[in-house]
Amino acid sequence: MIDERWLLILVQVPAQPSRHRVAVWRELRRIGAVPLSPGTWLLPAHPAFDEGLARAEALVAKGDGSWTLVDAAPRDHGPAAFRSAYEAARLEEWQEFTADCGKFEQEIAKEISREKFTFAELEEEEQSLERLRRWYRELKTRDVLRLPQAGDAAEHLARCVDALESYASLVYDATLP
Repeated sequence: MIDERWLLILVQVPAQPSRHRVAVWRELRRIGAVPLSPGTWLLPAHPAFDEGLARAEALVAKGDGSWTLVDAAPRDHGPAAFRSAYEAARLEEWQEFTADCGKFEQEIAKEISREKFTFAELEEEEQSLERLRRWYRELKTRDVLRLPQAGDAAEHLARCVDALESYASLVYDATLP
């Protein structure tokens, strides 16, 4: 578990052209930063974010903006508020991920019920599973608080792997002599 040290990221990028602001916003979101107010973002102070912060800072510079990174040690109820905001963002991501795993499992079940045992369909499903694996790895890198929902997501992903392996066996049995 991390300690209660946090980073506040203060960003200002000119409104035009908007592509610079959007690029900064996307990078901060990608690394897991949580917006607190316009131009103010929050992250736990953790080395896992160093590379992403450097990329975001470079994007701000490219857009002729200003970047200030503040080490924050909040007082009173601040630590709980920061933790709550960060946890809420991660929980939302884990929920979305597990929902997509459920959709993947439903898709495999649908293909089996329709007896659609083709290599083209198998390849498509393999690509979908690889997307889920990449997404899981990205979420794990942001989840420095080690939320229990990560374990649930890992179980969902394992079920997706099992479902695809079962489907692949059916495809091979149906198409190969």
